[in-house]
Amino acid sequence: MTKGSAFVIGATGQIGRAAVRALAEDGWEVRAASRSGGGDADWSGSVRRVRLDREDDAALAAALGDGVDVLVDVVAYGQPHARQLTGLGDRIGSAVVISSGAVYEDDKGRSFDTQSEPDGAPRYPVPIVESLATVAPGDATYGTRKVALERELLESAVPSTLLRAGAIHGPHCRSPRELHFVKRALDARPVRILAYGGRSRFHPSHVANIAELIRLAALKPGSRVLNAADPEAPTVAEISAAVDEVLGVRSEIVPMDGAPEAMVGLTPWSGPHPIVYDMSAAERELGYRPVTGYVSSLPQTVEWLAAELKGRDWRTAFPPMARYGDLFDYAAEDAWLAARRT
Repeated sequence: MTKGSAFVIGATGQIGRAAVRALAEDGWEVRAASRSGGGDADWSGSVRRVRLDREDDAALAAALGDGVDVLVDVVAYGQPHARQLTGLGDRIGSAVVISSGAVYEDDKGRSFDTQSEPDGAPRYPVPIVESLATVAPGDATYGTRKVALERELLESAVPSTLLRAGAIHGPHCRSPRELHFVKRALDARPVRILAYGGRSRFHPSHVANIAELIRLAALKPGSRVLNAADPEAPTVAEISAAVDEVLGVRSEIVPMDGAPEAMVGLTPWSGPHPIVYDMSAAERELGYRPVTGYVSSLPQTVEWLAAELKGRDWRTAFPPMARYGDLFDYAAEDAWLAARRT
């Protein structure tokens, strides 16, 4: 006997693949919708694949047909997508939608959006609870659009669980943070220069843990916001050492006293203050227990990354990462190291 019908938008993305698998294994009748209409080798044979452009309101309405018990949207972004879903509220029993930890602001109004400003790095409480203030809703930034999405859904008649994810990791990521250390290890780079003394913490969220939260929220509909993060929040130095361990290499960590100097010392987790999410609400409301941890999940991620990089330039393998500039300017690192030694 099935638990009901589930419809996943963004099914072939990093989170979507894991969500479809978790729901299908739990006994849901799953329709997996994506622009390509593709699938994943790990999915159950019962999963139905649907080709869908989610920007096409009529196509989404047609794909939902008479309706679904739970709609999972891993790519919703901003008020228009929220209104698209609420406009189909009579066909959606409940919704589980991915939001972001980027929505929070500290007691001085600093947030992810102010990080590039002088003294703009947020100083969040450790850990961050869901009741912490957020940036104002709007269209200006990623964070403001996610808040607009949240507000619209929470004020609607559709019971909606919003999952505020941290630094998402795992296979099939288009912008994998672990690339920073995996490529250095594969290149036999002997040092890891880390800003802020290597103490930065940006709480990771493995896709399997997010998928577990989706599975549990589908079983217990409600209107709520919940953090979505791993059981531990390692420092960037600990992440570096863990990647080295997986690849069987040993590198020297060279801590910088303060902020990065241009790209030298910068990592995808770097920041002067820790970002750690509290998971007690998910445990209390959904009975959530993580299915994996950062270190235990790392071998699979590293194996996938190394395979994607094999014989390819990193910019070709992961085009979105190229927008950050030259992430592997070893000449600049060597120049910094030489100046440090004089």
